[in-house]
Amino acid sequence: MEDLILLFRQILLQIFHNFNQDRTISAPFHLLRGKRSGQTMQDVGIYHLHSYFGILPKLSRAKYDQAVSELVNDQLLFVKEDGFYEFTSKAATEMQEIPNLKFNGWQYRGNEHLFFSRLSLVVQSLSHHAAGQMAFIPIQKDELVQQWVRNFLIVNHYQDGQLQRNLLNEIRDSIEQAKIDERGKEILMLRLSGFEVAGLTWQQISIQEKLEEMDLQLIYISSLHSWINRIFLHSEQYPMLLQLVENVRVNNPLSGSAFQTAELFNNGHSIDQISQIRRLKMSTIEDHIVELAMNEPLFKVEQFISREDVTKVLTAIEDYNTRKLKVLHEVVPHLSYFQLRLILARGDRFDA
Repeated sequence: MEDLILLFRQILLQIFHNFNQDRTISAPFHLLRGKRSGQTMQDVGIYHLHSYFGILPKLSRAKYDQAVSELVNDQLLFVKEDGFYEFTSKAATEMQEIPNLKFNGWQYRGNEHLFFSRLSLVVQSLSHHAAGQMAFIPIQKDELVQQWVRNFLIVNHYQDGQLQRNLLNEIRDSIEQAKIDERGKEILMLRLSGFEVAGLTWQQISIQEKLEEMDLQLIYISSLHSWINRIFLHSEQYPMLLQLVENVRVNNPLSGSAFQTAELFNNGHSIDQISQIRRLKMSTIEDHIVELAMNEPLFKVEQFISREDVTKVLTAIEDYNTRKLKVLHEVVPHLSYFQLRLILARGDRFDA
C-alpha cells in the first residue's frame, strides 16, 4: 500500500467540492468538529456529508486554517473577500487521488473513542490478570470508563480465563473480516497496552509509519468505524465485543430539542401549535422539521410542498448546479426558504 500522505488535505478537498462553493470557508471546520448548529446539521443532509460529520471533534482552528492556507498557496482554492471560495480545476484534478477510506461520522460522532478506551483497558486488565499482576496503572484515566470495565470483567467472569480467550478470538476474527487495510490494523494494535507492553503515542507511531499525526488519526478513526460496523452487522458472532460497543452508535440522530419537536409533530400538531406549546420561534421549529426530514426515511415532504414544486426545485438544482437558497428562491419565488430547505434536506430520496 502506498503512503497516505496529506490525507487531511484530501478530505478537505472532498468536503469543499461537495459544498460546491455554496458555503463559506469555515463550513468544513464546523462539519469536521460536529457542530450541533441548525446550519451545520442541515448541511450534512443537503450536501451529502454524513461520513465526515464530527470525525475530528478536537480539530483546532489554527490547524484548520493552516491546511486551508496550504490549499490556497497551492492554487487549489481561491478565497474571496466575503469568506466564500472558488474551487479550481487543479483541485478537481487532485481530488482524483483521494484514498479509499470510509468514515461513518454521522452515526458514531466521536463515540468510537469510547469503544477503544473500553477495549484498551479490558485488554490491559486481562493481560495483567494472566500474568498474576492485578496492581497496575490503568491506561484510561476516565473514571466512568474504569467503572464500566470493572463491571464488564465481573459480569463476564474474567477470573476463569475464558473471557480472555473468547475476546481474543472475537478481536482476531472481526478485525480480519472488517474492511480495514493492513496499516489500519497495525495502528490499532500499536495503540493497545498490555503486561509490560506500553501502547505507542501518536508521535511514536508517526515516526515509525512515516506519516503526519493528523493522517494517522484519520486512518485510525476510519479503521475503528469499519471495525465497529462489522461488530454491529454480525453481532451474533461477537457477543463480547457487542458489549464494548454499547451506546457507541447514535440511533437517534436528532438533537434533543429537535426530538421534542418531532414528538409533537408526529402526534399531529402543526408547526404553529408546536411553536406555541414550546414557546420557541417559528424559525426554530422549522429548523427542527428540516432536521427531521433529513433523518427520517419515511418523512413525506409533500405535506408541505406539492410534487410539482419539488420537481421544479430539483430541476433548478440540476440546471444551475447550485444548492444556494438565494438562487433557488429566485427561480421558484413562490416557495418559502423553509420549503426549499425541506427539499434540499430530502435530497434524492423522493422516490423512496
